Amino acid sequence: MENPIDILILSNGPGEITTWVRPVVQALREQLQNQPVQVRISLILSPCPNATGKEVNIAHSYPEIDRVQGAEYFWQFLLWGKTQENWDWYKQGVVLFLGGDQFFTVVISKRLGYHSVIYAEWEARWWRYINRFGVMKSEILDTIPQPYQAKFEVIGDLMADVALSSSSAIISDDIIIGLLPGSKSAKLTQGIPLALAIAEYLHQKRPQARFIIPVAPTLDLQTLANFAAPQSNPIIAKFGGISAQLHLGDPAYLETKNGVKIELYTQFPAYDLLSNCQICLTTVGANTAELGALAVPMIVLLPTQQLDAMRSWDGIPGMLANLPGLGSIFAKIINGLILKQGKLFAWPNIWAKQEIVPELVGELKPEDIANLVLYYLDHPEQLEAMRQRLQQVRGKPGAAQKLATIILNSCSLE
Repeated sequence: MENPIDILILSNGPGEITTWVRPVVQALREQLQNQPVQVRISLILSPCPNATGKEVNIAHSYPEIDRVQGAEYFWQFLLWGKTQENWDWYKQGVVLFLGGDQFFTVVISKRLGYHSVIYAEWEARWWRYINRFGVMKSEILDTIPQPYQAKFEVIGDLMADVALSSSSAIISDDIIIGLLPGSKSAKLTQGIPLALAIAEYLHQKRPQARFIIPVAPTLDLQTLANFAAPQSNPIIAKFGGISAQLHLGDPAYLETKNGVKIELYTQFPAYDLLSNCQICLTTVGANTAELGALAVPMIVLLPTQQLDAMRSWDGIPGMLANLPGLGSIFAKIINGLILKQGKLFAWPNIWAKQEIVPELVGELKPEDIANLVLYYLDHPEQLEAMRQRLQQVRGKPGAAQKLATIILNSCSLE
């Protein structure tokens, strides 16, 4: 048997773990089935402003990964090369970048004496020091000097592979409307009341419609229900005063006083569930990327009734918005300035550089949003056009298999 090999994956947030790490480790194990060499896959997480705290548990649920280290131990590993559990390392290996800062790949691969591979979605850095790159689009190569372009291969979009594990066919005649209000309290405070009010209005017009919320893994159902209760969430009054109570069951659901039910599903990731939605109403963030990868039509909502809700900006704005005490003030100022710029917020729109899914910004009224949903339901050809445009933007699947081949070539296994 050949010498054993380590594949060390560097990643950070929940979106990267579910939409990048997951398909790549599955592709690696699939290609390794007929190899006589022992390959150990480890995952080390770096800090991320969008982290949920459940990233380690999610990664442990992937049987293809042998070892996982949480982000709280990252800096001691980067600076001194020590893991929390004193991991050993084989002599031969590859460091694979799937989220975080690409510079980490340079430092860690040099320390371990491993080959380095970076998946670059929008920008490739440190090309002098990295062995191989798998990139999403050929436009990235335009910024790379000719002598280094041999290191690069256009493999497509890893997030497009998300759809491979999901069915896009509607499995029932129901009208299924997905509600994705966010996962953190700042967004849920206004997101849940808005979702309840929209569902209440839609139910009057389409009583056969089903409403579903895929619950984030960081939330327990009672915490979620607190945002639907007026005694714990006064923002409800700003959206028509629609509240709801939690009922446990399979599935659990929130029920308004008028009997409108919003089903709650805790499986994660909820790709099969989302793929069966005719349309989703979502806040900004990773949700828009995952819905785009699944080619699920969506309307993106940025209510400004509570202007300090958005605090997940990158860099210095994100740091200021999350400061204890003063964070709310900074968030209001930063968000006010950003909203005035008229920039695109949904990832599919950012990728397309134009609005292919509607973005509604401002002091949103539930009935206006509901009427837009009704318009789309009455015009299924427009939903289909949105679905096809999302597919075009994300590209064809297969990137995970191509990236796995690059990694194994670095190990001289292909």
